[in-house]
Amino acid sequence: MFQQLKDYLQKRITVTDEQFELISRDIKVKVIEKNQVLVAPGEINSKGYFVTEGLLRCYSIDSKAKVNIIQFAPENWWMSERNSLFNEPSDFYIDAVERTTVLQIPKNYFDDAAKNIPCFADLNYTMLNNSIRFMQKRINMLLSATAEERYLDFIKLYPNLTLRVPQWMIASYLGITPESLSRVRKDLAHKHFKV
Repeated sequence: MFQQLKDYLQKRITVTDEQFELISRDIKVKVIEKNQVLVAPGEINSKGYFVTEGLLRCYSIDSKAKVNIIQFAPENWWMSERNSLFNEPSDFYIDAVERTTVLQIPKNYFDDAAKNIPCFADLNYTMLNNSIRFMQKRINMLLSATAEERYLDFIKLYPNLTLRVPQWMIASYLGITPESLSRVRKDLAHKHFKV
């Protein structure tokens, strides 16, 4: 499990074995059972999560009990609830779509790691910018893309999830009904696109 994080980091920055051991002391392994909630609205949870096996999702539930999925986090993805990470009550749920193993990352992990490995500051900066870019693209897709374009973007972003999550979750992420998703998939099948 720690090896996955080490590999992830070493693909992006130079980290020696000794440095990795030093910055990994406060990381804990946590197993989350399917449907178990890690973070709920109103809670404060100052941890981030690096998924080593399984799948997390971040979502809200509106006043009509509709689930609105914001993000999925499969293997080698990070997830946190940003409000909660900064000592404000969470706006979202984070739970496990399937049995999931995560590395529980302390709140100040990147700041503390940057004191020992200066390039960690650049990695943190890059990851934050990527997160902002992801959310900007996601908002734009929801506002201006067709259901088919959103679905194709979903497949590109999460190539293995169509087989791992129920169709209603994909529809929720796309901001469409399951019936609309079914129509999109049929249309793409008629165009000889593998769904």
